[in-house]
Amino acid sequence: MTTIFAFLTALSVGISIFPVLIKVFSKFNYADIPGGRKIHQDLIPSMGGIGFVVAALLSFIIWNWPLSPLSLRYLVGGIVLVFFVGLRDDMVELRASHKLLGQLVAVLLVVIASDIRIKNLHGFLGLEELPLYISYAFSAFVMLALTNAFNLIDGLDGLAGTMAVIVFSFLGCWFMMQGLDSFAILSFTFLAGVLAFLVFNWHPAKIFMGDTGSLTLGFTMGALIIAFMEYNVALPTGTAWKFEAVFSTGVALMMFPLYDMARVFYRRIRRGQGPMTPDKSHVHHFLMRMGLKHNQVALILGGVQLSFIVLVLILKNYSDNIVLPVISVLAISLGLWLDLVAVKKVKKKVAKLPKVLDVHANGSTKRAKIKMDLKKITDSKVNMN
Repeated sequence: MTTIFAFLTALSVGISIFPVLIKVFSKFNYADIPGGRKIHQDLIPSMGGIGFVVAALLSFIIWNWPLSPLSLRYLVGGIVLVFFVGLRDDMVELRASHKLLGQLVAVLLVVIASDIRIKNLHGFLGLEELPLYISYAFSAFVMLALTNAFNLIDGLDGLAGTMAVIVFSFLGCWFMMQGLDSFAILSFTFLAGVLAFLVFNWHPAKIFMGDTGSLTLGFTMGALIIAFMEYNVALPTGTAWKFEAVFSTGVALMMFPLYDMARVFYRRIRRGQGPMTPDKSHVHHFLMRMGLKHNQVALILGGVQLSFIVLVLILKNYSDNIVLPVISVLAISLGLWLDLVAVKKVKKKVAKLPKVLDVHANGSTKRAKIKMDLKKITDSKVNMN
């Protein structure tokens, strides 16, 4: 019942706070300006992450703070720190190095103080227990990767929110079934906050989450996924909802953001650009070029993400050495297929457009006709005189 009350509290606070944020941000012109790589057409209030972070953490503090273990309190501290890094970046743009440094401090707070880290690979790639400092470094790298991968997909109405709803739903249910109430409540309060946000972010969006929201969500999901991996490993063999391929399951939970990040980084580096150079090479941009709408793209990619989670559920009794290659090959194959389909669709659209010479010819014909008409009018006036 506590989990239900926490969920409903976060949902109610979120639904109440977003109309106020939209009005305030619109009045003071805290908005995302269209143009460049932005695909929206109007000024849209940003920093919507304030709404669901406040709703989630307020509800968590009300319903679970006295009962939460010390490790989870350090995690909440890390979430708050990343929230302020994102807020600062939305208000006064930070350099990528400064933003990464702020994230790293929060990550180390979670990995070292909370001891939420990857301690053992359990035979994956022939590795067992990791030495302490390698465990710290590897866990920090994974959390930074998940945080920034999620940040990169926030470029379309409803897309990042849809992905977050899927991940938090899975994690919340799993933690609840294992009796890990504090982790379950944290997952469900964020789920409720994001659901409230989606009411106002679904196409056409009235507010965006900004880095305030996307960095905070990516960081929170990254920490909870690592916690899931470690608690899952500790379960006795044969326990219901124990995943033998624990590392692969963690990857599958963030498969779309991780694939999209790897894809755009590869394309940018191949073109001689820096991996963090902004462009329109994300998967959602390709789908938009095919003529799909915002909500259609969000639902399709959400469906793909959900399919990977269902796949690891089906393969939960197999090892990482089997499951990780399967989901990796499937993700790469789907990506290559998407590129081929997108290119064909775009070529068809271009073929239907009038050619440049035809446009010029038509323009010349129209100008010639106008000149002839003017000449006729002039001649008729002369004759009348």
